[in-house]
Amino acid sequence: MFEDAMNTVDWDVIHTRLEAIREQDVEQLLSADHHLLAGNLDAFMTLISPVAAPMLDRMAELSSQITQQRFGKNIHLFIPMYLSNECQNICTYCGFSFTNKIPRKTLSDDEILAEIAILKAYGYDSILLVTGEANQTVGVDYLLHAVRLVKQHFSQVSIEVQPLEQNEYELLKEEGVYAVLVYQETYHQELYKQYHPKGKKANYGYRLDTPDRLGKAGMHKIGLGVLLGLSDWRVDSYFNALHLNYLQKTYWQTKYSVSFPRIRPHEGEFIPESLMSEKSMLQLICAYRICFPDVELSLSSRERPEFRDAVIPYGITSMSAGSETDPGGYANPNKNLKQFETHDTRSPQEMVNVIKSRQYEAVWKDWDAVLF
Repeated sequence: MFEDAMNTVDWDVIHTRLEAIREQDVEQLLSADHHLLAGNLDAFMTLISPVAAPMLDRMAELSSQITQQRFGKNIHLFIPMYLSNECQNICTYCGFSFTNKIPRKTLSDDEILAEIAILKAYGYDSILLVTGEANQTVGVDYLLHAVRLVKQHFSQVSIEVQPLEQNEYELLKEEGVYAVLVYQETYHQELYKQYHPKGKKANYGYRLDTPDRLGKAGMHKIGLGVLLGLSDWRVDSYFNALHLNYLQKTYWQTKYSVSFPRIRPHEGEFIPESLMSEKSMLQLICAYRICFPDVELSLSSRERPEFRDAVIPYGITSMSAGSETDPGGYANPNKNLKQFETHDTRSPQEMVNVIKSRQYEAVWKDWDAVLF
């Protein structure tokens, strides 16, 4: 299990090593054969170090070359559908937190079908089903039923829900789920406890072992990420890369993706532990592409339109567009039900036009269901 591997690495030691990296270390690495950097965690650490930031232009050029070699000039489009904002966890940074006095809603079959009709009209063929963490309301039975409804209309169905048991993931895979996204939020154990004081999510180890359960269940794709702003983004991202490296070696038949969510305005009064600039985010994206060349990198509509447009050539392979973060938000928008505010509010077609203007192709799906 990854928890065993992680316990051999100390957070403070990684922080010290990041600060000790020298300019010549970065220079030597960027001059090396990039094929030798794949899966190299020391190289990843070097590329996300503070001293590497002034060399971002060179990193971006190399990242662009690798991305085109591996993925071509394509951007895969997906969209989240929020099924429920019910949640039994207390998470100090989340709009769905149990302590936030917001209206709660879980979609019925008719409401799910109404959302589907709108998303299909947009052109989507890939969907991400999202819920809060409330086992009694949106447990496995509800999720299986929702997947049965949705898979009739979309070629690719992914989920971002509460951590589940291996046998439950096996049921969801059998029903048609292609990918599961599960973010550790932060790998800093003490901060994790502060951010998650109550609820099942307070169990750090159970969440940390979730990708292992997914790997054992044979899930086609596993999505990882940290919530940027909860702790030092460099150290947190190193541990996320360590986790990814472990999973790739242990469950080598599975595909992987990494997302880059930054904290956005939401209900509550949470103040981020640290702020990450857009330049730093691009540095992180390039580091992942250079050291993990086959991993899908995803950027959501949390980010500014100008930033999302600018980073298209530099490593990102999938994007959401036209996203709503409230249950029923496409057919019946309700700001009071939102998890967080999106920054890029452009429609899917506007995003397609932007992608094409960069001489890239917008792809609505990346595989046919008949292949599985």
